Amino acid sequence: MATMKIKKGDTVRVIAGADKGAEGKVVMVDHKKGRVVVEGVNMVTKHTKPSMSNQQGGIVHQEAPIDASNVMLVVDGQTTRVGFQVEYKERENGSKKRVVKRVAKATGKVIDD
Repeated sequence: MATMKIKKGDTVRVIAGADKGAEGKVVMVDHKKGRVVVEGVNMVTKHTKPSMSNQQGGIVHQEAPIDASNVMLVVDGQTTRVGFQVEYKERENGSKKRVVKRVAKATGKVIDD
């Protein structure tokens, strides 16, 4: 499978589905299934039984995962596709280290250093 272009902590906008247009922070990324959980998006109602940790039980509202293809990264208030930039940095012993950085396609700005 290809590299996941969305990481935990990124701000994303939903581009398809019932919550289209909603923005939020990525809480969790599932690389195997290609899904992400976004804060405040795709809220579902879950019925929980009483347990030792939750004595009351009852109805809980929580975020459910959505497909990563339905979200788009937001950089400087604007949605953008993500590209990768490969650089090679020289070490003291003469060998080279490969450094991969995420780049916003719309602006060309490096997302993470």
